[in-house]
Amino acid sequence: MAACAMNASSVPLAGCGAVMEASPAKRMAPPEKIAEAAAFLLGPTAGFITGSDLLIDGGVIAAMRAGKLPVPA
Repeated sequence: MAACAMNASSVPLAGCGAVMEASPAKRMAPPEKIAEAAAFLLGPTAGFITGSDLLIDGGVIAAMRAGKLPVPA
């Protein structure tokens, strides 16, 4: 699977179309969504969240585990 990245305008770069189409969300998360998750983890309501991974990937990892997306080598 090709790596996907966005340019400064939050537009996915070439090669991301197939990954986005195969992912459950069918789109890339804008930087603001990642920032919202980080802000939550830094806030008072996340005080008892420890030792956890917060996947903000639109379901890509779940799709890989289900065999719907190839796992990168």
